[in-house]
Amino acid sequence: MKLRDWDSNLKLRLGGEFVLNIVFWTFFPFLSIVFARAFGKGTAGLLMVLSQSLAVAANLLGGYFTDRYGRKRMMVIAASGQAIGYGIFAAASSSWLPVPALAFTGFTIASTASSFYYPASQAMVADVVPEKHRSEVFAVFYTFVNIAVVIGPLLGSVLYVGHPAAMPAAASAVCVTMAVLLSAKLRETNPAQTSSPEGGTAASSWKEAMRSQLRNYRIIGSDRVFLLFIAAGILLSQTFMQLDLLLPVYLEETVHSASVWSSWDLKLTGERLFGLLVSENGLLVALFTVAVARWSSLLKDRWIFIGGALCYAASMALFSQAGAVWSLAGVMVVFTLAELMCAGPQQMFVTSLRRSG
Repeated sequence: MKLRDWDSNLKLRLGGEFVLNIVFWTFFPFLSIVFARAFGKGTAGLLMVLSQSLAVAANLLGGYFTDRYGRKRMMVIAASGQAIGYGIFAAASSSWLPVPALAFTGFTIASTASSFYYPASQAMVADVVPEKHRSEVFAVFYTFVNIAVVIGPLLGSVLYVGHPAAMPAAASAVCVTMAVLLSAKLRETNPAQTSSPEGGTAASSWKEAMRSQLRNYRIIGSDRVFLLFIAAGILLSQTFMQLDLLLPVYLEETVHSASVWSSWDLKLTGERLFGLLVSENGLLVALFTVAVARWSSLLKDRWIFIGGALCYAASMALFSQAGAVWSLAGVMVVFTLAELMCAGPQQMFVTSLRRSG
């Protein structure tokens, strides 16, 4: 399915989300450093857990609100919520109102709003794209996200580190623009919601939707293979999240001035080195996702999972030993290989479970 054949809704989203992702990735990788400085490492870690817990709860309800109130309405509301959150974050990060607690509150609001946005955006793809072409469309969106992951941290290592309020302010402006464009140009794609839904039972309905979601998780406990898969996935995800949570703080504390090349007069601080490593990760994912997926398809999922876990373990151990720029870049190759080995088989495993069920 060629890009020119896409529905106009998807073209609008692709461009807007690409710009937003670039701006988002200019500051997101460095938030652990910012909050660790402001609150201390232990408190910052607990606050990040709280923020993501609220985002998970919002995600559980996102599908219900999307079906009840429509894709377009939820995406506009979510984009507006992100604009407000990033605006608060920017204001509280500025030199004239440096309030770290308020900055964290703004970031939490934006994260929660984004959790309402993505269920609606994914549902819209299912509405307007035939099933045989959906994987191609999702792949294009995924590729654009990874391109943003390459560009954003490189810009952020220069722009955000020296100007912490500018990039969240830019993200707020982009979200305002997206909310206006989505409201004016986006077409509602959920046939059941082309007219306004009747009110009166919203409160009880969303509570029942939440209870229904939680009841469905009992299936995990009744299927031993699925339970083991979920447990392994959680452990692997915890390892992967160290890229955004632990590694930036570690590099900021241990790397004060790293030389890129002995004959070059170019030094990198721990923050800028981390931005470079995140961009490397995004570039490798964009370039080698298909190749690793094809190679992984030749092996059993069991061995791919085990191999990915071992690569994650090796990369974490090597990160603690590597100090030079190029050795850290080499370790990032191992880390990215683990990410690619685990991502594809996980999706295929869930798909096979759905088919067998």
